[in-house]
Amino acid sequence: VQLQASGGGLVQAGGSLRLACAASPSIFGIQVMGWYRQAPGKQRELVALITTGGNTNYGDSVKGRFTISRDNGANTMYLQMNSLKPEDTAVYFCNGWITGRLYWGQGTLVTVSS
Repeated sequence: VQLQASGGGLVQAGGSLRLACAASPSIFGIQVMGWYRQAPGKQRELVALITTGGNTNYGDSVKGRFTISRDNGANTMYLQMNSLKPEDTAVYFCNGWITGRLYWGQGTLVTVSS
């Protein structure tokens, strides 16, 4: 499985962005998918997770502002990010868990200006 993240960019505080993580050849079989982020000088942290059944889990700092979703028909997972804050600035990575193995995509940079 290969994962390709996209959608990062520069946005002002209070703005919105939508990240996408495209899975190839298929998203089917990926049991859990997630978004993580890493800010300069900080450890990678959980942003959000979603299971094949649609169950979701969010990091405390993004609850109520970010929404994770997956479109199996499009083989893509999304992260809708609203009310962005400067502290959301980070490289965002997507990953996918298939029994016994974790796959990572490359990161996409999100910069939130104050």
